[in-house]
Amino acid sequence: MKIISSSYPECPSISVVVPVYRSEKTLKELVKRLVSTLSTLTTQAEIILVNDGSPDNSWNVIKQLSREYKQVLGVNLSRNFGQHNALLAGIRSSQYNLIITLDDDLQNPPEEIPVLISKISEGYDVVYGVAENRQDSLFRKWASLGTRLALSSIAGASAARYASSYRIFHSKMKKTFESFGGGYLSIDAVLGWGTTSFGHVAVNHESRREGTSNYKLSKLLLHSVTMLTGYSIIPLRIASIVGLGFLGFGFLVLAWVIGRFVVTGGSVPGFPFLASIVTLFSGAQLFSLGIIGEYIGRMHFRVMDRPTYIISETIQKKLGTQNEQAFG
Repeated sequence: MKIISSSYPECPSISVVVPVYRSEKTLKELVKRLVSTLSTLTTQAEIILVNDGSPDNSWNVIKQLSREYKQVLGVNLSRNFGQHNALLAGIRSSQYNLIITLDDDLQNPPEEIPVLISKISEGYDVVYGVAENRQDSLFRKWASLGTRLALSSIAGASAARYASSYRIFHSKMKKTFESFGGGYLSIDAVLGWGTTSFGHVAVNHESRREGTSNYKLSKLLLHSVTMLTGYSIIPLRIASIVGLGFLGFGFLVLAWVIGRFVVTGGSVPGFPFLASIVTLFSGAQLFSLGIIGEYIGRMHFRVMDRPTYIISETIQKKLGTQNEQAFG
């Protein structure tokens, strides 16, 4: 199958970026299927495997695959920086017109790449592959709520609703990543800064072949908090609403106390009542301070200007050798 459209007078050149973590058992099949699919689409393709500090044998497998397939390039990060930072390293290393990102666990079928290319040729800047048969638990959906709220404030509700790790975008979108520094990166949020032209298309979603997901509930919740405090002011507005709500509640309690004194001539009796009121107001204050603290913490790390990732080794076919780089 060959994709040729009015947007692409010639076969598109394609860069596929895959963040790798604990994937030594799935990489060989993933690369084999990617090479098979890409060979039907274009003669210009590269597969960039970014090892995100995997504690297993993933990097050695990547080096072996780079010797077997001319399309495979490798990037080895000095430690685990997180999926999105690993993606950033791969995106910045890409050189072709279309950039595709997908997971390393074979749940994003490489055979769906032609579907993504066909959709983006309609004129979109970014297209997400939405799993049509994916079933998430209620807890996972709730944990993802913060991520979608943050994305909706940046890229719009439609883009946030269909955002996924299986995505394709034009290389011109790389400009939005050029000046990004520090931690707390979200690829989708940065893409939302650069464009409002988002599309989506249904794709198959396969079951996991090996191991379990690295995104546990606690990690998803942490990512949601990071997204909300890193890319939106929704938590600050919630804190303001909570403060106003308790201010109104305080006035109502005061009116009740004064009214009781006027009517009965006595004050409100009981320590439990007083303790409950103090606890409620103290909880609201600590909640608001916690939100403010999250923002201050992120500002602190941004001011530190830490590198988003550090590359210890790369496999670049242009140079034909493995090179060491400082950081990206």
